[in-house]
Amino acid sequence: MWYSFKESYVYYTEITDFPENTFGFIYRITHVPSKRYYIGKKFLYHNIKKKLTKKEIAEQTGPGRKSLTKTIQKESDWKSYWGSSKEFLELVKKYPEEEFKKEIIYIVTNKKLLTYYEVKAQLENNCLQDSLCYVDNVLGKFYKKDFTSLEP
Repeated sequence: MWYSFKESYVYYTEITDFPENTFGFIYRITHVPSKRYYIGKKFLYHNIKKKLTKKEIAEQTGPGRKSLTKTIQKESDWKSYWGSSKEFLELVKKYPEEEFKKEIIYIVTNKKLLTYYEVKAQLENNCLQDSLCYVDNVLGKFYKKDFTSLEP
């Protein structure tokens, strides 16, 4: 179960609970006893390419090449998602789910803004320099290890 602190603790248990035109969300999952956390983004839907049947290919009309695939949009695994950090996932396996707090920080309407708000949340929380945060890179360009030898 996901909930949002930006919207007075609205619980999101079904995809229909999200506002219309929601593309994805930025989340924070905190292991409450240790205060260790992870901030990331999650799409609500993903696209799957599916091969067309011979009948579907034959039914295509018009000039040009016939398409051999169609794109189907499916709901993602957002309900059960815990992030992409291997270290954080080890923590999730080690402790009961009740010890974790899942929060939605931002609800976003398109892909570009999803990336923007993820970076914004990670930088606002100083993820690369916070020893409690499991985020080890921002945009694949800035890494936590780059800050370990530097003093501000």
